[in-house]
Amino acid sequence: MIRTLLTAALVMAVATAAWAEDRFWVVGNRATNKCEIVTSNPVVTIMGDIWFASGPFKSLDDAKLARSTINACPNKDITSED
Repeated sequence: MIRTLLTAALVMAVATAAWAEDRFWVVGNRATNKCEIVTSNPVVTIMGDIWFASGPFKSLDDAKLARSTINACPNKDITSED
């Protein structure tokens, strides 16, 4: 039974990673007070550095376009990809 659960968990982790590949998210980073574009699914927390996230987007251009429409983004020129 445990082996079956571990196998299922591994399959889900691989499937999730494959789905998230080549995806982009726009995040608000409290530590830098900037919006960034990241390539991993962000964890949004009340007290953490990431205070909002939008996405996933299929391309970097889509993420940049989305970031340009988010009023909470103080500096729209910053990305982790550029």
